[in-house]
Amino acid sequence: MSDSYDYFREHAIAAVRKARGLPPGRTKQKQRTVARVYHLLSKEAALAPNIHHLDEFRAARGLERQIGR
Repeated sequence: MSDSYDYFREHAIAAVRKARGLPPGRTKQKQRTVARVYHLLSKEAALAPNIHHLDEFRAARGLERQIGR
């Protein structure tokens, strides 16, 4: 994944924008946490891209889907 940094960064930006649109409460806090996870993944991918980040990414996506329900 040569562009994993950009991929994770785009997800982080989208998650932050989604969190900004939510009303204050538990859902907004969870969405902000998801955004932080994506941001950390992008930072790690910038230093050493590897496929081990995909497991964390899938876990974050699963959490984001649960928030959206």
